[in-house]
Amino acid sequence: MVVCSICLLIFSNPANVLSVMIGASTDALTLALELCAVYAVWMGLLEIVDACGLSQKLAKLLHPVIKWLFKIDDIETEKMISLNMSANMLGLGNAATPMGIAAMKRLDDGSGIATPAVIMLIVLNSTSIQLLPSTVIGLRAAAGSVAPADIILPTLISTICTCAVGIGLAKFFNHLRERHKGRGGQAISFKKHENNSQRGGK
Repeated sequence: MVVCSICLLIFSNPANVLSVMIGASTDALTLALELCAVYAVWMGLLEIVDACGLSQKLAKLLHPVIKWLFKIDDIETEKMISLNMSANMLGLGNAATPMGIAAMKRLDDGSGIATPAVIMLIVLNSTSIQLLPSTVIGLRAAAGSVAPADIILPTLISTICTCAVGIGLAKFFNHLRERHKGRGGQAISFKKHENNSQRGGK
């Protein structure tokens, strides 16, 4: 994309190629520094939460929800999931990634097939409720928005809807998967019983 843009600019306005490239690089660096400030604040708060032992309390608070969603009984995994969910709710997707990866490793059963818990974690990270969309607010502020926080209510409503739909679909397809497994097991058991009966008759 960069090469194509430069080539088109050379043909359309070659005098501005260098100035446009320098300006775009400056804008990208400025945006990165402004977002670093946002992430520094919230990642620092998450570290304080973990160091003070509040992550364990948060895991206990979210225990019924995590238990219903993931069907697990592991305190350490629950703590990682709760921190991951908290970071996502604050709009810090990149800050939530390390906890999400650590939780996914603990949820993995080594079969090479995504378990229902792993699928649910992916769904939650993709459709997480945004109580405070920090990253988007930071981007809007960096772009010169007069009221960068005006998106909080629309974002909250839309993410509640997407999260509810995502969880519902994950639960629904997992239910279908379990039913299919059950029917397959019954068919196999019946076939084995039929073969044993035939052998006994002979």
